[in-house]
Amino acid sequence: MRKIFYLKLAVSGMYKNRKTYLPYLLTCIGMVMMYYIIGFLTTADSVATMKGGGEMQMILGFGQGVIAVFALIFLFYTNSFLIRRRKKEFGLYNILGMGKWNLFRVMFWEGISSALVALVGGLFCGVLLSKVAELCMAKILVSEATFAFSVEVGVIGRTLVLFALIFGLILLNNVRQIYVAKPVELMRSEASGEKPPKANWLGALLGLLLLGGAYYLAVTIQDPLAAMMIFFVAVIMVIIGTYLLFIAGSVVLCRLLQKQKRYYYQTSHFVSVSSMVFRMKRNGAGLASICILSTMVLVMISSTACLFVGKETNMRARYPRDIVIDTYSMEPKDTAAVQEQARAVLEKRGALAENTLHYRYLDVSGYMEENSVLFDIDQLEDFHLSGYEHIVQLRFIPLSDYNELSGSTEHLESGEVFLYSPRKAYHYDTLLVQGCQPMTIKKKLAEFIQTGDAIASVVTSLYVVLPDLAMEEVFEVQAEIYGENSSYKHDFYGFDLNCTDEEKVALYKEISAGIEQLQIADQSFPMVKSECRVRERSGFYALYGGMFFLGILLGLVFLLAAALIIYYKQISEGYEDQSRFDIMQKVGMTKREIRKSVNSQVLTIFFLPLLMAGVHLMFAFPIVLKLLLIFGLADQLLLIWTAAGCYLLFTVFYVLVYRITSGSYYGIITSRD
Repeated sequence: MRKIFYLKLAVSGMYKNRKTYLPYLLTCIGMVMMYYIIGFLTTADSVATMKGGGEMQMILGFGQGVIAVFALIFLFYTNSFLIRRRKKEFGLYNILGMGKWNLFRVMFWEGISSALVALVGGLFCGVLLSKVAELCMAKILVSEATFAFSVEVGVIGRTLVLFALIFGLILLNNVRQIYVAKPVELMRSEASGEKPPKANWLGALLGLLLLGGAYYLAVTIQDPLAAMMIFFVAVIMVIIGTYLLFIAGSVVLCRLLQKQKRYYYQTSHFVSVSSMVFRMKRNGAGLASICILSTMVLVMISSTACLFVGKETNMRARYPRDIVIDTYSMEPKDTAAVQEQARAVLEKRGALAENTLHYRYLDVSGYMEENSVLFDIDQLEDFHLSGYEHIVQLRFIPLSDYNELSGSTEHLESGEVFLYSPRKAYHYDTLLVQGCQPMTIKKKLAEFIQTGDAIASVVTSLYVVLPDLAMEEVFEVQAEIYGENSSYKHDFYGFDLNCTDEEKVALYKEISAGIEQLQIADQSFPMVKSECRVRERSGFYALYGGMFFLGILLGLVFLLAAALIIYYKQISEGYEDQSRFDIMQKVGMTKREIRKSVNSQVLTIFFLPLLMAGVHLMFAFPIVLKLLLIFGLADQLLLIWTAAGCYLLFTVFYVLVYRITSGSYYGIITSRD
């Protein structure tokens, strides 16, 4: 009987506080659902058998870990709003004679009830929607999915264990807070922390310096490899700087607004600014959380959407022809044998090679300082990890091949070269390569053919057109220095085919098998790398589609998290301001004036996270663009339009959330219950 009493008391308390409990339970259900769906997609055999399904599952496996960590942090954060609201109720029970042990039993049943609703509801929705997610994934992968329905029991088990642990830790934390608090402290918990904070200029200045430093790193970084290494440092600086700026800077902003007499001494502004200044420390942390989550949503969705939209263009850049054959030799007998093998297969099958692309090149890496390239890095006295941003990939092309590709009749004297730098501007008139005569840049090319692995390279690439004999000089120098690790000369041969995808794959397999026979017959035959665009499409789409799918899922989670924080801020602050506005109404303040005050508060403070997220996105753009270069995306205009579109859509969502939540705030402060 006593157990039923505590259970009834717990359920009654949850119902009375349904304005705060219902969003929390819906969030828990959403987290459980999302974790199960990602876990299902990561382990389901039906997904693994799709084209590119294995690569997609590997990417989603990372997302499952992110969801688990985020669920732990975020559910703790949102539960703090609940326990703050309930402390007054528990304090009243304590004063009326209910001991701490009795309160713990009420909290236990509340925790059990919340966990059961979240787990049952989340798993039900997850199992129900897992097939929809699988079909969406099949659409992204341009693959087919079966309509057979399945449930991953192992994923259900992992979900139950993870969230049971999270809810258990939340319950222990709530019990700890009630245990250490005195009854009077519990009764006054909602009024605590009301001393007006002092303007912390030092904290605001430190926040500005951290943000300025992160922005500087993002704007000045040029190399994709360096961007990848610095990105996480910049992210941490932005997070810390944002929190400092909102916590300390928001107090400074309110104090500055109070000094502006024309602004401050208006009915709507006076009430809103005066009420905000009393709770800016906690308010600033919430606003900073909204800003960080908003920025994460914008960066994640805009970058992954940009990759997905431009996937076909990127794939054609990565695989410029239907079939490409890269022979690691420039010896005429070897290259002729490879090309003859390809032509023989095509002739046998009645296929015709179209849009042929053929040229020779030397691919070699070195360490670059200004205009000097060094092959022997042992000569560097202070080479360390950060020095890898100076690694450069040089692709030397003979002038004769360049003229054939471009249809020109260019001429180069000894020591003269043409240079093409696709990723960043080259500001020098000469190129000094270790062991070779100085190279004078006769012309900087506006464009050149980028193919194969060079596009996917994380290091800076330079294309150098030079006289045929000069390329031999470079080859001999690097071969002497690198020894067994020296680079190869290459013969690139690619062509398109006017036939079905199945026929292209069949021709590719037969050509590859013929080349393999050449290597078996002659042990000294060079290495040959062949690729088929159609055959690689599934893996390529899986990479881009997997990132886009994961970006959408995580973006949705962070978006809902931001919305929930906004809602809880409005609700909790509405209850805190209720008594103040009640007094204002009694002394003559009208509901219209209250509405204007609420709108002033929203416009003054609550839209700052949206504006700051836009600033973060703008300064993150250069470093995001460098990171996307690693995946072969160099379309700056596409990223601009995608980021702008995402920001506009997010703004619409943000405004809708605030219209809804400000209505809840207004309803609370104008009620006289």
